[in-house]
Amino acid sequence: MKCLSVQLAYGETGLTVELPADRTTVIAPEHRPGLADERAAVRTAVRQPIGTLPLRQMVRPSDRVCVVFTDSTRATPNERLIPWLLEELAHVPATHITLLNSTGTHRANTSAELARMLTPEVTARYRVLNHDCHDAASLVEVGRMRDGTPALLNRHLVAADVRVVTGFIEPHFFAGFSGGPKGIMPGCAGLASVMANHRPENLASPQATFGVTEGNPLWEELREVAQRVGPSFLLNVALNERREITGVFAGDLIAAHRAGCEFVRRAAMRPVPAPFDVVVTTNSGAPLDLNLYQGVKGLAAAARIVKPGGSILLACECREGVPLDSPFERLLRRASDLEAWLARALSTREVEPEQWQVQILAQVRQRARLGLYSTLPPEVVRACHLEPCADIGAWVSRELARHGPDARLAVLPQGPLTIPYLSTATGG
Repeated sequence: MKCLSVQLAYGETGLTVELPADRTTVIAPEHRPGLADERAAVRTAVRQPIGTLPLRQMVRPSDRVCVVFTDSTRATPNERLIPWLLEELAHVPATHITLLNSTGTHRANTSAELARMLTPEVTARYRVLNHDCHDAASLVEVGRMRDGTPALLNRHLVAADVRVVTGFIEPHFFAGFSGGPKGIMPGCAGLASVMANHRPENLASPQATFGVTEGNPLWEELREVAQRVGPSFLLNVALNERREITGVFAGDLIAAHRAGCEFVRRAAMRPVPAPFDVVVTTNSGAPLDLNLYQGVKGLAAAARIVKPGGSILLACECREGVPLDSPFERLLRRASDLEAWLARALSTREVEPEQWQVQILAQVRQRARLGLYSTLPPEVVRACHLEPCADIGAWVSRELARHGPDARLAVLPQGPLTIPYLSTATGG
């Protein structure tokens, strides 16, 4: 049998697997080369922004500025982007600038992580804070969510005269695309507000999926909340598989994000003529595959093109675990029957932290048999309702044999950086 070598995005170094050449289709984003001069591109974007004044003209030396940046689970090149951004704010005293880590519901980053993410020079000179979704004293109400829950956002963000929201744009499994208003909501929101936005009926909407923003009830609500604090200046980038910047989008929070989403969509959308029996996917490698919680995104991407009753294998390093003893892990251990759990979740208004990730996992598991290649112990993988895999090639051979001699295999080496879709269906 002739084999095809495929490089999977896995951890820091990647993973090469040998797969049957005659039965394998590799589906990856269109490669875009990195910009020749990233720094110049960022400078040009903030000086010629979309739908608003140039950043330097927006910000007076007396203004209080809050710069929002993404946490360690995101691939944003903060170590380049933030220093270049701060050069544009050189006329503002450092004491007037707060750098706010938009952790959402994730853990705080350590001082060492922040120094690595932002550079030691930045962390030594500027005030850097981790957003804490549990800290009531750090939150202020900005109206209500659509279900009546208070909409709570970080007080440093709300109190600022100027907000600059940074990040990168990639397909997102239930918000359409990352970046844009997501940096504010849920990035800098209170836990109760995040749970209200991520409630089961929103996630169950067919519009809450990769590539869809307008008409997506979840995204439209987070946009509403993000805009209540007043105008925010966006600085988002698009990246290739080498974490090189391929596009820079700056200006009005919504208009610049829309332009970035269309840029990413053209590279990420990949049509396929028919669903596959077996799909191997990743979660785009480090830092996006730090834990299984994030890895659900890779499973959701594969579910778009797997046959009902098919098989999906996720290669996700999980160097930080599930994380163990997280709300996600505790929910999975309690849910002995994921199908029954999903039925209960959809029939009640009660929402628990990180329930949304369990819901997506349960919805994917209804469609396909799920395996996981990772560094997690086999007993932990089984407790999370997945089958542990020690050898990707052997797992694929077994599953292809189980589905019959005509079974076909798809590989998403970059995981959810690709939006595969059936060409017989709509591409959204």
